[in-house]
Parts: sequence; structure tokens; C-alpha cells
Amino acid sequence: MSPEPAHEHGTQSRTGILLVNLGTPDAPTAQALRPYLKQFLSNPRVIEMPQWAWWPILNGIILNTRPKKSAEKYAQVWMPEGSPLKVHTERQTQLLRNALVDHTHPAPMVEYAMSIGSPSIAEVLGQMKQQGCERILVLPLYPQYASSSTASAFDEVFAQLGKMRNTPAIRTVKHYHDHPGYIAALAQNVQDYWMKAGKPDKLVISFHGVPRFTLDKGDPYHCECQKTGRLLAEALELQADEYQICFQSRFGRTEWLTPYTAKTLEQLGKQNIRRVDVVCPGFVSDCLETLEEIAMEGKAIFIQAGGQEFHYIPCLNERDDWIQALADIALANLQGWLGLEHSEEQLTQSQRRALEMGAAK
Repeated sequence: MSPEPAHEHGTQSRTGILLVNLGTPDAPTAQALRPYLKQFLSNPRVIEMPQWAWWPILNGIILNTRPKKSAEKYAQVWMPEGSPLKVHTERQTQLLRNALVDHTHPAPMVEYAMSIGSPSIAEVLGQMKQQGCERILVLPLYPQYASSSTASAFDEVFAQLGKMRNTPAIRTVKHYHDHPGYIAALAQNVQDYWMKAGKPDKLVISFHGVPRFTLDKGDPYHCECQKTGRLLAEALELQADEYQICFQSRFGRTEWLTPYTAKTLEQLGKQNIRRVDVVCPGFVSDCLETLEEIAMEGKAIFIQAGGQEFHYIPCLNERDDWIQALADIALANLQGWLGLEHSEEQLTQSQRRALEMGAAK
């Protein structure tokens, strides 16, 4: 068991929100990518293969070849402040803090952690506990639930709780793929882009892919992506032939969810579709998979196949309407927890009573 923080009678108990994102390497270098990829690809929810079969592939091939290639891709999108995913997640965390100050008093603590890399879930949970958080809402920044992303984050949270003697109360947000505020923010983001750049011939709605067998085994991710895409298309008043839902980031030889984004862009280029726009609703922050895989690789695939004009529509990032939707999601899941803090008079009385009964200061 981990040592418990020193307890003082009359100390305020706090409510906190822990945002969780996937994670990012500390630098765009092969040295930084190797431990990051090893942690990520060692997760049995990410790679559902027997360890005896997977470990020789991971340690003998992938970790000796992929870090350098991945580092070169990260270097193309790295921001002065660091990894795009981390930068946007930090900004969203601060903006959510600010938004909740206007709704609740005292406002809940808001922190973020990464499932892979730093700051780790273990580190941030420990800090929140040290600061008196007795109620924590875990809110993954994945709108659509998948075992490999959302459940992995929950696994790590509960693994850390298993090391604590005095655990905080925990609530989790499973998904918000059809939340009205999230859908409205997605639609307005696209509309704002089209107001400046005009509309495309086809809108490609690309989600991160997962192996096909996860759907067959009962993972709801595919269905939730389809619903998000449909609701977004409806909000944009698009006809069925004006948009296409597809899946990117295929890894390995097994079949993944289809249609594949890369093949879809190639086919659209060969069909002489003049302009394609791509939006990625499964990512709330721009990252390697949007800025490099879609905005760079996807564009090259489409143009080389015969397409003329390619536009990538940025993620929600720090949009006001998205931050408000995130606040609404958090507040809905905090019901019954807000307002539990004690007044200064109640805390003073509690401390006095404890001391009268012999408690140590």
C-alpha cells in the first residue's frame, strides 16, 4: 500500500476532475519514442495477442525499426511548446478550470494525465489525493468508447486505487459520442471552416481504426463512430452522397474497421472528385494522427490519385463551444458531488471536536 498523506482534522475535502488522453513521447526522437511505443504496444487491450507470440515481434522487430520512423513523423508536427496533443490537452484543462469557476463555487480541481507517458495517471492521481481530493470524476478525452482507449484509462485508474488504503470516490464518463453539445461544436467547427473556404465535393469523416474482431467481440466503438458521423452529417444537412465515414491508422496485417481512410481518399482521387475535406471527430485535439497522417499523408494520397484540392479541418482543440460542452458533460456527471464542501465554520467545529476527543493536531 502507498503511504497515506498526513491527515489534519478540519481539512476541506475536494472534488476533482481527471481528464485522460492517450499520451505522447517527450521528444520527437527515436530515444523518446522507444519507451513510449513499448509501453503503448505492451498493453493487452491494445494488442490482443498471446504475450508469447507478440513479445518477440515487439522487442525483436518493431522496437528496433518503428521508433526512428515515428520520430521523423513527430518532428514534422512538433510545436515550439511540445507535442501538439500535450499542448492542446494542457490548454483544454486550463480552459475547463476557467469555465467551471463560473458555474460552481468552490470550483472542482481539474487536472489531466496520459495513459502512456507523462504526466502519468499514477502521478496525477497521487497529487490530487495529496491535495485533498476525495471525489474524482475520470473523464477520458475519447468521445467514442473503445476497449483499447477508454477502458485502458480506467484500468490504470483502478490499478492505482488498488495501491491506496484510503481510496477517493470515483466516477467515470464512458462516452459522449452523441452528446448534443459535442455534436453542435463539431458541426459549427466545420461550418466555420466552410464559411472561409467554401464547401467541398465530399466530406470525409475519419475515425481512428481498431481491429475488426473487436466489433465481433462486442466493442461498441464502431457503432458509436457511425452514430457520431451520422449526427454530424445531419447537423450539417448533408445528403448521403456528400459524406463518407471511414477509419484510419491501420496497424499490422489483420483486418481493421472499414472502409480505410487511405483507400477512400485514393478512390475519391481516381473518381476525379475535385475537392475533399477531412474532419476527425474522434480526436478532440490535433495530434500526429490528424496533422501528419491526414493533413500530410492523406493529402498526398488524394492528390497523387488525381484529386485537385484537399482540406483538413482542424480538431475542436480550444474552441469555446467545445469547452462549454466539456463543462456540461462534467457537470452532468458531478451531480450530487458539488456543494459537499464544508464552510469554514463547519471545518473549525470539526477540528475542535476532534481535538477535544484526543486527536493529534
